[in-house]
Amino acid sequence: MPAKEAILSDDYAHGRRDGLRLALAILAAEEAKWAPLLRESSSWRTNLSREVRHKALQVAQKRVQTALNRLSPADDAAIDAELAAALDRLGL
Repeated sequence: MPAKEAILSDDYAHGRRDGLRLALAILAAEEAKWAPLLRESSSWRTNLSREVRHKALQVAQKRVQTALNRLSPADDAAIDAELAAALDRLGL
């Protein structure tokens, strides 16, 4: 049964990578939404809140990217085209 366990493990790892790619896409969309609003308000509190939110999104993106890199194969040739395309779309 080791072959079946390897297939399940590969499927699980692929699913985790898909989930992380989805998280990156969501974070990128949120950052794109909030970036133009930085320093646009006349209220310093609103501007501060937006800057904190923007920084939190950037930190979250970096953490998700790090987790994705740890799950990805070490060999660049082994990374599938789907992963490369997803990262290109996000500009990472």
